[in-house]
Amino acid sequence: MEYRQLGASGLKVPVLGFGTATFGGGNEFFKAWGSTREEEATRMVNLCMDAGVNLFDTADVYSDGLSEEILGKAIGGRRDKVLISTKGTFPFGEGANNQGSSRHHLTKQVEGSLKRLNTDYIDIYHMHGFDGNTPVEETLRTLDDLVQSGKIRYIAASNFSGWHLMKSLAVSEKYGWSRYVAHQVYYSLANREYEWELMPLATDQKVGGIIWSPLAAGWLGGKYRRDKPKPKDTRIAKGGSPVPEAVVKEEVLYNTIDAMDEVAAETGKTVAQVALNWLLQRPTVSSIIIGARNEEQLKQNLDSVGWNLSTEQVKKLDAASEVPPVYPYWHQRQNTSLNPLPDFYK
Repeated sequence: MEYRQLGASGLKVPVLGFGTATFGGGNEFFKAWGSTREEEATRMVNLCMDAGVNLFDTADVYSDGLSEEILGKAIGGRRDKVLISTKGTFPFGEGANNQGSSRHHLTKQVEGSLKRLNTDYIDIYHMHGFDGNTPVEETLRTLDDLVQSGKIRYIAASNFSGWHLMKSLAVSEKYGWSRYVAHQVYYSLANREYEWELMPLATDQKVGGIIWSPLAAGWLGGKYRRDKPKPKDTRIAKGGSPVPEAVVKEEVLYNTIDAMDEVAAETGKTVAQVALNWLLQRPTVSSIIIGARNEEQLKQNLDSVGWNLSTEQVKKLDAASEVPPVYPYWHQRQNTSLNPLPDFYK
């Protein structure tokens, strides 16, 4: 398993991490993802660790904390051999202060996550989303205090806009507080908006990309084909997709899948493995969070590493999946001497 530096930190993470949103199935939304219980979860953790995948990603809101509980039990006595990533910010529990990145809510959520995970520290703690109501200074001072106390080792953002992340980094630098070393983002062949601003920012500020939903919630998993009925047994059909159907442009999607089919035939890999391997060759990507409803899916996803697409195959996928950028990015591209494009656009 290849390991990469996580942003400007000294931490090395595997290029594949395992996402545990399928653990628990504690409500209707997450049942559409999966309902993995402790016994199978333990087998999946074992499969990951045997393959060199020691990064496990969860969140307090995944099945209302049940995902964290199951992950904590599945890890068992191997805490020192794994990296745990979890998240706070989104609504959890009752009351007026049940959400956000305030000192009140974050302190409560970190304590809850530690208890559910049966650990005394979290390796990477993410703000699951940006809180526009709480001063950035309050959030980052709270996180720095939690780092100083040893309850968190590294902090990260998730689903931030460019200005959210840049302002946060500037505040951390101003006060000498812990800074976000990673940004957990949605990025896939189905939607490449990450490349427009967040990737250049990550390159400039040395923030590692941790990719969620690399198969676009299943659109790129091999079940969808042009001119064929959409399957009814998928997460998308059951209303459990974190990627809104409206943002997936079907003509571009099917052009991309056609190209993926060609590359899969050339490499002897599945279309899902092709999609994951493409991501591993993008700038700023430190780790890709793979999920699986069952052990067979997990084994297939683990086989997306140990080989590389050719330059020509990458270009074919790039061309098929590219869409015109929105303003101001199309305007900036009119003068690439001032705003150089990444190599993959040339």
